[in-house]
Amino acid sequence: MNLDHFQADLAAVAQSPLHPWLTRLPAQLEQWSREQQHGELKGWLSAVKALPQLPADEVALTDTVRVNAADVSSSAQQQIQGLLQQLMPWRKGPFHFHGVDIDTEWRSDYKWQRVAPHIGPLSGHVLDVGCGSGYHLWRMLEAGAEHVWGIDPGQLFMAQFLATRHFMPPELQARAHYFPLGVDDLGPLHSFDTVFSMGVLYHRRSPIDFLTQLHDCLKVGGRLVLETLVVDGDQQQVLVPGRTYAKMRNVWFIPSTAALLHWLERCRFKSARVVDESLTTVDEQRATPWMQGQSLADFLDPNDPTKTIEGYPAPRRAVIICET
Repeated sequence: MNLDHFQADLAAVAQSPLHPWLTRLPAQLEQWSREQQHGELKGWLSAVKALPQLPADEVALTDTVRVNAADVSSSAQQQIQGLLQQLMPWRKGPFHFHGVDIDTEWRSDYKWQRVAPHIGPLSGHVLDVGCGSGYHLWRMLEAGAEHVWGIDPGQLFMAQFLATRHFMPPELQARAHYFPLGVDDLGPLHSFDTVFSMGVLYHRRSPIDFLTQLHDCLKVGGRLVLETLVVDGDQQQVLVPGRTYAKMRNVWFIPSTAALLHWLERCRFKSARVVDESLTTVDEQRATPWMQGQSLADFLDPNDPTKTIEGYPAPRRAVIICET
């Protein structure tokens, strides 16, 4: 994959408040193209390229992100299903494209239902840090964002986003963007109206640095929507797991909501408040035909589902909203 694949997105950056990013973004993408490509990326992109061109007669950016043509042959449906299955496992969704249902591991619509009542209409330029396949980008457009920008170094996620965008009508394609980069590549842009970070904080070795980076992405008066794992406790309570938490190896810090509010204040955010806190259920995260590996049920203590397999508190997630 070379820089040509990103030309439309780079042009959109140039025409947006994000244009200072162009001083380094092309070089970052060139370096990624030279050094970071997954061994299977070429095959994933070939599957995306082979997807049939069909009209988007019905588009719904709702709980199931849905695109349908008025008339699709069974052979076209079989082609779509076979190609999209080459992009398994599908973790974030659900999606429906021209008669093909993608039942993803996560019911990401459950998370959106917890977030959406508290954010009101979106506007301007919205960033999703760690966007995965981009499911929530489409929901952010539905909520009123002018342009949505996803960053995630996961290259299978990028291929899944490109497959999803392939089916969208041109007017939506032009407003949704994805770069296979991480938050460290952004720098202090001070340009986004809203930044979402959902399911990332606990994967960062330095949560304070990460929150500072999120702050520096936002313009003055911008808003952060942060969703992350939490534990019970006071302002000093932080769980630092051992080698794994719920079989995840890259979980570093899980604070209480009180501790997290304190961190946000130290990182110069204002008016931080918890708007939702809930346990993750096996209805929200589970194995499916589109993600056939282990999932939440395998990560919990079979004799006590209030604990992980390692004996830690079972996953509890909070949504926090604050401003710069």
